[in-house]
Amino acid sequence: MPTSLARAERLAALRAEVRALESATAGEGRPCLPFGIESIDSRLAGGGLAAAALHEAAGDRDGLFDEAAATLFLAAIAARTHGTVLWALARRDLFAPGLALAGLAPDRILYAECDRDEEVLAVMEEGLRHGSLGAVVGETARAPMAATRRLQLAAEEGGTPALMLKRRKKPGEDPLDLPSAAVTRWRIGCAPSSPLPVAGVGRPRWRLALARQRGGEPHEWIMESPDAEGRLALPSELEHRPHRERLAVA
Repeated sequence: MPTSLARAERLAALRAEVRALESATAGEGRPCLPFGIESIDSRLAGGGLAAAALHEAAGDRDGLFDEAAATLFLAAIAARTHGTVLWALARRDLFAPGLALAGLAPDRILYAECDRDEEVLAVMEEGLRHGSLGAVVGETARAPMAATRRLQLAAEEGGTPALMLKRRKKPGEDPLDLPSAAVTRWRIGCAPSSPLPVAGVGRPRWRLALARQRGGEPHEWIMESPDAEGRLALPSELEHRPHRERLAVA
């Protein structure tokens, strides 16, 4: 990468961080989307996900399973909003019954099929500025800092959550490696499912990692996947331990 281009990207990232700090102070008291789980909400600046903001998620590892978990994580967040959810995608691999199991019913979703990442980002921005949607979800492999900044501003303007699924273009790359104006960035990985007293497969579990957040520290948890109302759950054997602060994975 040429030195001038690298310097320009670093300057753009620093400017975004300064704006983030400014808006974090100005945004105190703004609506948020709590998970309803004290061990998560207490770690999030504001007590939950900022409702009018950009949030990113990616699968922790290469492969279908972690990417599907990240998809369901965003679907569960969208399910807890009110109104139609706009979902912009460039691949026809969404499984509507799976989204419904995470609380997002098919009749709530408006799909926008796009050919390129640039189209996904443009559709997201337009949907966010509309201001009447419950949430806007987009799937991209590349999102430049300038584009994520526009999405953040559009989310603030429309008062709508912007949820971005970062997909890998090639094995081994980190989808969250590029700088972003997102308020939170998450990595979702599959974990061994809940044990059952009989033969069978229990409720799926995830390694939920808050990789970065504006105005707060990163953290990790082991959580059970969402139910039909989009609610995550703390595994029952952990929930009843005496020291709740030790539940998070180091």
